[in-house]
Amino acid sequence: MDPVMLVLILFVVALVLFATEWLPVDVTALGLLSALLLLGLLTPKEAFAGFGSDTVLTLASLFILTRVLLRAGVIEWIGATLARRSRNATGTLRALLGTVASVSAFTSNTATTAVFLPVVAGMARRAGLPASRALMPLAFASILGGTITVIGTSTNLVVSGALSGSGQKPLGFFELAWVGVPVAVIGLLYLFFVAPRLLPARDAQLEDSLRAYLADLTVAPGSVLAGQTLRTTGLGRDHGLTVVAVRREGQTTYGPGPGFVVQEGDTLTVEGPTERILVGKGTLGVISKSEERLPLDGTDQVRLVEAVVMPGSPLLGRTLREARFRERYGASVLALHRRARTLDRLGKLRVQVGDVLLVQGGADRIDALGDHLVVMGDLTERQRDLRRAPLAVLLFGGAVVLGGLGLVPLGVAVVVAVALSLMLRLITPEEAYSAVEWPVIVLVACMLAFGTAFEGSGAAKALTGTLSGVLGPLGPYGLLGALFLVTVGLTQPMSNQAAALVMLPLAIGTAKTLGYDPRPFIIGITIAASNSFVTPLEPSCMLVYGPGRYTFLDFVRVGAGLTLLTFLVAMLIIPRVWPF
Repeated sequence: MDPVMLVLILFVVALVLFATEWLPVDVTALGLLSALLLLGLLTPKEAFAGFGSDTVLTLASLFILTRVLLRAGVIEWIGATLARRSRNATGTLRALLGTVASVSAFTSNTATTAVFLPVVAGMARRAGLPASRALMPLAFASILGGTITVIGTSTNLVVSGALSGSGQKPLGFFELAWVGVPVAVIGLLYLFFVAPRLLPARDAQLEDSLRAYLADLTVAPGSVLAGQTLRTTGLGRDHGLTVVAVRREGQTTYGPGPGFVVQEGDTLTVEGPTERILVGKGTLGVISKSEERLPLDGTDQVRLVEAVVMPGSPLLGRTLREARFRERYGASVLALHRRARTLDRLGKLRVQVGDVLLVQGGADRIDALGDHLVVMGDLTERQRDLRRAPLAVLLFGGAVVLGGLGLVPLGVAVVVAVALSLMLRLITPEEAYSAVEWPVIVLVACMLAFGTAFEGSGAAKALTGTLSGVLGPLGPYGLLGALFLVTVGLTQPMSNQAAALVMLPLAIGTAKTLGYDPRPFIIGITIAASNSFVTPLEPSCMLVYGPGRYTFLDFVRVGAGLTLLTFLVAMLIIPRVWPF
């Protein structure tokens, strides 16, 4: 069979599989690559070249650097700082959405949404707003910010990497900002003033992972809590923590009032979700005594897990001190969850069947907890260490600045930053590998290879010749609008990266055939692929879909207007910055 026909058939089959997701997108991409090899449409060297491309290495490195920032608590620190300084909750919520868009310009949209989700939900509650009117704007703000830089989303990087194989210049670091910044600003205004009128009023339904734990935290020297009343500390208002008791010099005060003054050395028994306790430890200057005394080998990997107490456990009926938990297991209990609410101190609670312990210790010790403590889940990645935040910011910021200014290639800058992060133990090798979104890496590498076959077989020339005949009469503006809308349509059933990689060669080929500069059409497809608002299928949207108790039509109602605004702004700006 003619190679052109074979490639076009494979293209249509891949398009259907991407859209229906009958198979995962990375499996479809691997199947496509295998077919190209078996049919002799690609040599092994051409097929596997994408896996060693600078695009793939840059993507993987950015996934890891984003995890480094999260592990250091940098993004959560930003949210907590805004929450502490808030005066008007509604105004602060809007400022937070602007912050989300700014952060998302340099980090993963999904990670940004996940970290800010509890912060935004808490602010909405304090402002008297239904959570459903804040969480969807959070997801949309993170998507809007991703259009500002080439590293704002993996889609932007994928497009930039694919351009080299098409004979086009890769995207500049801030090239998209010409249209991305106006889109983000107008989009945020839409989220501030229009979206709340279209969104339903429903309270948040947070995940069970936010179960309330009881923890004993001691106020360390220099803590921001020392000398403040419980009211002014904002522990409940801003940090989601309830102070159950305070122990001072051997005396315990249960249920202290809002006027109680916290002093250095006080041990606060607090109740709150896992994340809030872990963030509080990193931002408030409080420590867990049991954690401080935990003997750890400097080479041992520290893990944090949830473990449930089973019948027959030697802990039953005893306090953790009486059971000599630390000596018995070589691990430390940071907090305890019990279904029945208790107002006692953690140190005085007698362990019961079904209690869930938040346990920290070396990997070997955690693996040997025994049959009477069953590990439910590993929360190691949720730990935050703000002491490493300045170094994490320095490495990430340095890579962005060096790559953005063109002093060194972006791929080189981020790979070096990852190597330094590993050497300085800001992240373990295991965490680094788990941070990489391998399905995206496989998809990108395989589609880069398909692009080679698409071009080399002559299929691109044949297809774009047909498209130019159909779209040519529309003129450059009509062509740009048509490609933008088709890309937006494709991003709904398939991944953004797949939609961009499918449309890119078609746009470049059609533009060349009609005598236009491909650049404006490349920019239009990139912006369209990154702005997926009409359905909840975007990962950032899926994160808020459940907690906000949204329906599919909620996204259509709010996202359609935002998509239209993005389209109009893009059509207005793109031809002026990148002439046809």
